[in-house]
Amino acid sequence: MDLSLEIARIVLPLVTVGAIGVFVILRMKHKSKKGTLGKKKTVSAQNILDSLIPFGMMIGLAVAIILSIFKLFSFLSAITWGPGIGMLFGYFAYEIFSKKEDSYS
Repeated sequence: MDLSLEIARIVLPLVTVGAIGVFVILRMKHKSKKGTLGKKKTVSAQNILDSLIPFGMMIGLAVAIILSIFKLFSFLSAITWGPGIGMLFGYFAYEIFSKKEDSYS
């Protein structure tokens, strides 16, 4: 019984974060084929829009590492969960920012 719980504890973060990654990639692929990717008028706004997902992953990793320092969960779990959740939040930020009009053009 203990072995199966340990295996589930190891595999669950990988499966969950993998599912998040597949979801984000498939949604972006669908938006690309449909031609509805976010386009901004200025170069700087487009650069910000294009970097939201990777930036979300970096912030997610940083937050997870800081939380693992205070022993809320292990460091190895932080390496898995942080970028995955950051990717999801970065994708949501991409969706919100891509729909917003350029007010400073």
